[in-house]
Amino acid sequence: MNETPVVIMGLMGAGKSTVARLVAEALGREMRDSDGDLEARYGQTAARMNETLGADVLHDRETEVLLDAVAARPAVVVAAAASTVEDPAARDALTSSFVVFLDGPVEVLAERMLSGSHRPHFEPDLVHMLTTQRDKRRPKFLEVADHVADATATPHEITTAVLAAFRR
Repeated sequence: MNETPVVIMGLMGAGKSTVARLVAEALGREMRDSDGDLEARYGQTAARMNETLGADVLHDRETEVLLDAVAARPAVVVAAAASTVEDPAARDALTSSFVVFLDGPVEVLAERMLSGSHRPHFEPDLVHMLTTQRDKRRPKFLEVADHVADATATPHEITTAVLAAFRR
């Protein structure tokens, strides 16, 4: 299990970065975050890329940084962009990872999304946007997930459950 990447997935606002950081600390691993990797590689936030280049380019780049992260050795813990679950190459790459799907009510996720300027806001009605994304992506998240966690639990509760599932 030491060389198995851990990938935390879910919609924006699910708590991926927080949980990934806690899991990485507990496992003594590097934590990689899609937002940070994008900015380091391309010099722009995801929100800015979405604005200037469009969602398709952003999503392609999000997949690139995910593929790089899961291939890294020693294995890392990754907070992956939600869009990556739609890419067949990303889903294939995830078969050799331990994948956690953080799922929660869209109203809670929408409220959390407002806390960060790095997140792209694709349309003014966040609840509608997240509902649409959840309906489209949830089946794919469930397809790749080794563990599903309730995003409304505390980050420490989620981390404890993720570590127990990962170590099994």
